Amino acid sequence: MCTACACGTESAQVEATAEAGAADGKVYSVSGMTCGHCVSSVSGEIGKVGGVTGVAVDLPTGAVTVNGEGFTDEEIRVAVEKAGYELASRS
Repeated sequence: MCTACACGTESAQVEATAEAGAADGKVYSVSGMTCGHCVSSVSGEIGKVGGVTGVAVDLPTGAVTVNGEGFTDEEIRVAVEKAGYELASRS
């Protein structure tokens, strides 16, 4: 069972991508994600931020690449926290 969200997912080897390329976006590190449900929650909340055009999450590393313009690091932090996770660092 996923210990972060208790969704019942057994495998933590999930990667989700939504119209984002790692070379083009801003990369954040999110801690606490352990399954596909976690990835979906984080991606969904970040995707609601104005100016975001794509989100790519690499679950094994916790790297979240955000594409778009006009969003702030603070807006991304708030979205990640709303999903129930923590922004570990920014690059």
